[in-house]
Amino acid sequence: MEANYFDLSDDTPVYVISVAAQLSGLHPQTLRQYDRLGLVSPGRTAGRGRLYSTRDIVMLREVQRLSQEEGINLAGIKRILALENEALRLRDENHRLRAEMNMIRALIQYQLPPA
Repeated sequence: MEANYFDLSDDTPVYVISVAAQLSGLHPQTLRQYDRLGLVSPGRTAGRGRLYSTRDIVMLREVQRLSQEEGINLAGIKRILALENEALRLRDENHRLRAEMNMIRALIQYQLPPA
């Protein structure tokens, strides 16, 4: 198992815009446009420069794929991404509620005398 000495996650903003552009295969101006449209929201440096995470790079590639391969416009892509994020949030909430329900059932079963 490899140690992560810097405690970086996929959400840690570390790439400046020129590196993010190279990693995503997009022009820096395209990254700025996607940021303005709210498709990808990079972190910021103290001087307000953009810093992209690994997750941002993956998202940039997906935006490009949806645009180029699927022919979806940017407004449609923004809606798709919002719906996917909502689906993930709801899935996480569903898992949490199911676990809570199972715990409550176990507590009730433990406290009731056998029938």
